Amino acid sequence: MRLTARQAIAAVADTYTELAEPGRPQAPSAVPTASSAPDGPLGWSGYDDARARARARTGEDESVVTALATIGGAEAVVVSFEFRYLGGSLGERTGDRLEAAYTRARERGLPVVSLIATGGSRMQEGMRALSQLQRVAGQSALNRAAGLPQLAVLRDPTTGGGWATLGAGADVILALPGAQIGFAGSRVRPPDADPYAYSAEGQLASGHIDALVPPDRLRTTLQRWLHLLCTPREPGSPAAAPAPPPYALGASGLPETGWGAVVRARAARRPRAEAYLRAYFDDLEEISGDRCGGVDPGIRCGFGRHDGRTIAFAAQCGTATRPAGFRTAARLIRLADRLGIPVLTLVDTPGAANDAAAERAGAGAAIADTFAALATARVPVTSLLIGEGGSGGALALAAPDRLWATPDSYFSVIAPELAAAILKRDEAQIHDTADQLRIRPQDLRELGIIRDIVGPAGEGAAES
Repeated sequence: MRLTARQAIAAVADTYTELAEPGRPQAPSAVPTASSAPDGPLGWSGYDDARARARARTGEDESVVTALATIGGAEAVVVSFEFRYLGGSLGERTGDRLEAAYTRARERGLPVVSLIATGGSRMQEGMRALSQLQRVAGQSALNRAAGLPQLAVLRDPTTGGGWATLGAGADVILALPGAQIGFAGSRVRPPDADPYAYSAEGQLASGHIDALVPPDRLRTTLQRWLHLLCTPREPGSPAAAPAPPPYALGASGLPETGWGAVVRARAARRPRAEAYLRAYFDDLEEISGDRCGGVDPGIRCGFGRHDGRTIAFAAQCGTATRPAGFRTAARLIRLADRLGIPVLTLVDTPGAANDAAAERAGAGAAIADTFAALATARVPVTSLLIGEGGSGGALALAAPDRLWATPDSYFSVIAPELAAAILKRDEAQIHDTADQLRIRPQDLRELGIIRDIVGPAGEGAAES
């Protein structure tokens, strides 16, 4: 059963106060507004009667309710759609309310949380309704420029312009399981279209939303996200002090040879990103997908709490990183940069995926974009090499001048086996090639590639 707009707010908020109805500037007499002209700006026969029936059925006089709410102690401006009011459609008056909500959020420095259930733009207002998408997008851009987070909860259904603005344009996108989500609604998509592509589950698999959240966990999940993204900084503290590198979790002694470093980094029992994230963060939430149709399970990105403050993370998990993984990492870095949150990257990959599918998916462009995201980040980025550092696929996530390494890691221009092949050497020369490449942690320190080698907790771990 679909919740009403107010029930949806009450389901996630501790308390809320509805925002006052915004006033609309007087429009030129030749261009009547939807509320001032009989049957709206198009003179659509029966539109006034349809709105009257919707009011009687819902108790609302528009398709969206806006409020100032407290969610887990954090203030936010909440936008909630009433689907029973003309299918939660966006018209001019909806645009008025949305613009006022975004404006209030900027005035108070608050995030916007959108609880969306809409079928799209309102037919009875024609292009005047469709143009509200530009209006909403403009307001969203202003809040983005102000460094204010935007979170979306996709209810059932979320289609059309509501998905393509408030939904897909949010920083963090959560969806209720089973919700219908897509730009094309059920009545306008091709009759043979795969319904899975228009579901919350399908959108998650395609990298377009961050997580499925059951209704009974939605309030808690929103609280965690707001706590991570909106925690006020202490007065006088740096805007974004660097994240300290994690302690080493694996072997503490340094390898004697280059090939010995490779063997240790490739060991199946070596600590991976999961262990480092668990040890470093008290609490974390993850984002998923590149928003371009791809998900890479070999990279984890999100935000966590470390020593009382929020740090963003992008962690390679020891597999060849795919284009979707690089794009997800770049998205994470840019979001953290906009919100003023420092970043930690964990480098661990044999290299970028180099199969035909990766090339078709734009491996080169994805890697280039990740390099660019790191190079232009205004917040400090700290990187720790925790295993394999395979060529440019690893370097793309390594912060210039702020890279540390664990004792059980290596970094190489290319894997020693491939280097030997390029140099037309036989297999017997691979070990010598590994030594010549100088890929051990101590070599990297001597060459100025890393700042230092981190140790276990309490044993001389590097300072930030």
